[in-house]
Amino acid sequence: MNEVEELKAKVLQAQQNGDIAGLYVLEQTALDLFDEDALGGFYANILDLALENLTNTLEAHRVMDMNEVQDFATLRALYEYAIEHYSAKQVADASALFEVLSGLSNDEKFSSALKLHWIASAENLSLDDFVYEIADIKATEDAGTFYISQFKDKAQKLLDNAKTKGKKN
Repeated sequence: MNEVEELKAKVLQAQQNGDIAGLYVLEQTALDLFDEDALGGFYANILDLALENLTNTLEAHRVMDMNEVQDFATLRALYEYAIEHYSAKQVADASALFEVLSGLSNDEKFSSALKLHWIASAENLSLDDFVYEIADIKATEDAGTFYISQFKDKAQKLLDNAKTKGKKN
């Protein structure tokens, strides 16, 4: 069995076990060995498991625990999915996903950061503008989070404007 076949077997095993974190462990090897089609399927498997976990979480009326590896991996996958929508200018879809994600975790920092994502996308701020004007990418990299977690001073203005609009409605 060659490297690609071995990797496919490991991916299949992780998928059958519902092990989204295990798939992320295999990600770099998949990037190195898989062609574009296989890589697309690999990420589709991650997304399918994340959406299944999301459904189960919502049906159980629970929040995800950032310290639990499968929940952490699920939140990461769903965040990446939301960012894909935002990047593709599917702002309404991204906004809806950010809204759900902002209430899905027991981690206050994650929830607060995703509320900012949600507000920015709901205000039709482009992803580029969000990254350049609101996000502090260097501080986020230093923080080591998988999501944009650090923001410039302008973020507070965005929050204040959203609160003001909320009071008027």
